[in-house]
Amino acid sequence: MARPAAAGYIARPVHPFFVSLGGTLLMAAFFTDYMYASNALMQWANFSAWLITGGLVLALVATIILLVELALRRTGPIRWLDFALLAVAALLSIANVFIHTRDAWTSVVPSGITLSAITAILLLIAGLRGWRVTADPVITRGDY
Repeated sequence: MARPAAAGYIARPVHPFFVSLGGTLLMAAFFTDYMYASNALMQWANFSAWLITGGLVLALVATIILLVELALRRTGPIRWLDFALLAVAALLSIANVFIHTRDAWTSVVPSGITLSAITAILLLIAGLRGWRVTADPVITRGDY
């Protein structure tokens, strides 16, 4: 009697966990940028800089894990739309963290908060698509 492929063990990729953590930090930076723009308390701009830095560090960790998973064939092929969404968000965040090194008001308004808003929208779309960059692995008959 043949066993269905769904009964076999399928290793879940680990990279979506780190992508979601980093994406959450980068989306939170938009909120802290908005708070700084509304009340000009410098601590909100400091929060934004740290949130963006933390999000980029987690994006780097997710990238390393993704490369390891691809090398070990624990994941399926890359979904290029999701990859492009996250890559553009990461590149905009790198530019944004440099903008946040400016002094006072110009560190956030207008270019910093604009980049944070665009990044948050891109990451919201990526989050709704499951934070995954790859498809499920293809299970062949001898793999389980």
